[in-house]
Amino acid sequence: MSTLFRTIILPVFCILTVSMTCYVSIDALQILAIESVAGKSHWNFMSAVLRSLTDAGHNVTVFTPFLDGNRENYTEVYLNVPSVVEINIEETLNTFGKPTTMIPTLMNMSRYFCNIAYEQRDMREILYGGKSNYDIIFTEVVSSECVSYIASKLELPLIYLIPSPMITHIEHTILGDVSNPATVSHLMAHNAVPRTFAQRFLNVVFLGYSLFALKYKEMEMKKIDSQPYDLVEPLKPTLVFMNTHYITYAPSSMPASLIQVGGIHLKKPKSIRNDVLEFIENSPHGVIYFTFGSVVSMSTLPDHIQNAFKEALAQVPQRVLWKYEGEMKDKPINVMTSKWFPQRDILMHPNVKLFISHGGIFGVYEAVDAGVPVLGFPLFYDQPKNIDNLVEAGMGISMDLLTLQKDELIKNILELINNEKYMQNAKIVSDRFKDRPMSPAESVVYWTEYVIRHKGAPHLKSHAFNLTWYQYFLLDVIFVILFFISFTIFINYKLFKLIYYCFLKYSQPMKPKLE
Repeated sequence: MSTLFRTIILPVFCILTVSMTCYVSIDALQILAIESVAGKSHWNFMSAVLRSLTDAGHNVTVFTPFLDGNRENYTEVYLNVPSVVEINIEETLNTFGKPTTMIPTLMNMSRYFCNIAYEQRDMREILYGGKSNYDIIFTEVVSSECVSYIASKLELPLIYLIPSPMITHIEHTILGDVSNPATVSHLMAHNAVPRTFAQRFLNVVFLGYSLFALKYKEMEMKKIDSQPYDLVEPLKPTLVFMNTHYITYAPSSMPASLIQVGGIHLKKPKSIRNDVLEFIENSPHGVIYFTFGSVVSMSTLPDHIQNAFKEALAQVPQRVLWKYEGEMKDKPINVMTSKWFPQRDILMHPNVKLFISHGGIFGVYEAVDAGVPVLGFPLFYDQPKNIDNLVEAGMGISMDLLTLQKDELIKNILELINNEKYMQNAKIVSDRFKDRPMSPAESVVYWTEYVIRHKGAPHLKSHAFNLTWYQYFLLDVIFVILFFISFTIFINYKLFKLIYYCFLKYSQPMKPKLE
């Protein structure tokens, strides 16, 4: 009995005692959240984060352009900002496909939101009414730090939500650090990892441009249209919850304040409506699911691209579920169209063999979780890298939408379906994706409570926030090193020059004296 006590009971008792001593329970938090982007995919990420907090018993008030309905300990306040609806492909690529237009557009969007949100009556009551009883602020940052104004004003801890894994253009702003351009591809680069000199060189160029462009654009906006939030020093976030996971994103060094919660939006699959379910289950060769997400309208694709898709899909033995707005002319007999499909539920069906996607991160996680190969047509922002990461993992093929050819499309579809290695790799990636010490929802709850338990957790913030730009990039140190190297070279040069002249002087033969 004494042996049993020493080997089992006593250690367990000690562990429980230490755990109960170290972990301090907290009361239900009062959380204020603001959705700063009127895009449905952005809201899907924030709403999943907030649901995990309300499920844990915390109280949430959220300002949002998308109303899902109030529920227990959850209150929505309508934020009247124009929402991003479906736009055509040409407009999308012209706006977000080029660095020179993307960064100014994102900055304008951010400040436009702040201008509207901070003038809303309910928001002004919180800001200036002196009635705030909140404990912590959640919001999303796109480019401008104006979204941190409310946290600065109320003197509350701030947590940023990033629905995309691609933040290289703003990571110095929100994390204090920047990724090494030798190992991590920039947002504007289309490769998963930089493997060549040219890719590393472009990474450096993109990094320099994005850092300069963001600062310059915001300085310009402050000069042209100064706002009250411009007079307050932006508050740096204590934590950043990012919709990323190391399986679908190249590994990189991360500060303590960055918490990966990729796939937090994933829910248990539900039953599929009968007509779609019959279409899937009655296909002897399986089903292909085809969508370009909620922003790009498929019906606005140029006719030659739509025709290439229709002609190619008509020649494969699989049936196709195609998310398409409106009526499709000359629809192939093996295709079912709808303006909306339950994507998550469809991808989880075992008879789905392939996912044709634009590479949005939510669809990527759903495909990874389901273990389904992906044929990607990335368009802009994070999509090229999202798809390239799947290519690196051996579960996808990437194609260029604007140069699409029917024969190449058929070839790649059949390759992904008939070559078993893609499905096998997809299952391997899926297993790794699910193997975590803690679910994304549990991570959100734990780290949010951690911030409150530790009085705002200032120790999580990077020291880089305290450095000037030249100190961060060690330019002052490099200058001193170069100075000493130059000084040493100069002294050595003068010394050798002196020695040389002395040598010449004393090595010359002496002239004989004339009598």
